[in-house]
Amino acid sequence: MSAAAPGPLSGVVVADFGRVLAAPYATMLLADLGADVIKVERPGSGDDTRAWGPPHAHGESTYFLSVNRNKRSLTLDLGTAEGRRYARELVRRADVLVENFRPGTMHKYGLSYEEAHALNPGVVYCSVTGFGAGEGAALPGYDLLLQAVGGLMSVTGSTPGQPVKTGVALVDVLTGLHAAVGVLAALRHRDATGEGQHVEVSLLSSLLSSMVNQAGGYTLAGRVPGLLGNRHPSIAPYEVYRAADRPLVVAVGNDRQFLALCRGLGAEPLATDPRFASNADRVAHVDALAEEISARLVLRTAAEWFDLLTPLGVPCGPVNDLAGAFGLAERLGLSPQVTPADADPGDPMRLVANPIGLSRTPPRYERRPPRLGQHTEDLRRWLDG
Repeated sequence: MSAAAPGPLSGVVVADFGRVLAAPYATMLLADLGADVIKVERPGSGDDTRAWGPPHAHGESTYFLSVNRNKRSLTLDLGTAEGRRYARELVRRADVLVENFRPGTMHKYGLSYEEAHALNPGVVYCSVTGFGAGEGAALPGYDLLLQAVGGLMSVTGSTPGQPVKTGVALVDVLTGLHAAVGVLAALRHRDATGEGQHVEVSLLSSLLSSMVNQAGGYTLAGRVPGLLGNRHPSIAPYEVYRAADRPLVVAVGNDRQFLALCRGLGAEPLATDPRFASNADRVAHVDALAEEISARLVLRTAAEWFDLLTPLGVPCGPVNDLAGAFGLAERLGLSPQVTPADADPGDPMRLVANPIGLSRTPPRYERRPPRLGQHTEDLRRWLDG
């Protein structure tokens, strides 16, 4: 995209004091939508994830590169009077401040919400914490810890006594999404009233909200779920089966789809079997149903079943690795990879596309993730002006 096509957040200045994943993911989403995100980093080391590897690309941590595009890097030593002076001037000019230090840390630097509000009453100040700023303020907010104490691992895994984590820091990502939504809501209010406000998002609250039907089953019916492996607590058949060559997912959500599955499997009598007549019946007899389906799916490859069942309206598909997943998105025309406009033409950088489609103001990819302190001199001149 060119400068002639500004994003919907063009003109919004974000002072990004975030590190690692949740806060940087939120600010990258804002940057993709046109905000000018200024990433404040420690001199010499910067964001912790700059040192997290392997893997590396372009001599840099792919972890860092994955959540920091479209930003400018400003190195400031907040332990010095000079660093704090520049930070306060940045806050005075910012529309949004995002931070994910432990509660109390920003106050040590003279940058708490109250102090930022005094400098700039219109600032939207977003704090991302692990367990809130109250009784949980001292608890460390690591994603793995949150998956454990927040209940996610209690429903993830297949062997009793051996819960497992998800394959990505999912709680951080979900919290980053909630933070971005909160910032946008507060900006809408600020634009209408001139008032800034404090947006607070915690990893624990975000995870509990994101547990949706499982959390609702507990709060509404008192049901505490356990490990289900790849099964669903309320729908069947909805799990991973073994085809002749590799795993295959079948995700049947209603009786019509179940009848189509039975026809595709050449097992129409299963659709009228009293054990499987309704979804509730199928959930009650899920082991017997899995045995019947598995005995048939193992006779063909995953690709053959996909080609046969999909036209019948049966949701199914192989368990892809990431190469297969990106390949599928490419074949479907979703353009899942992007290259920033300022990337080296001789060694283009491919990043994962922002998933939000906007017909008039689409996400932009103007800047590669910044090198540490890359924009410090320019930004200091601006702040001194």
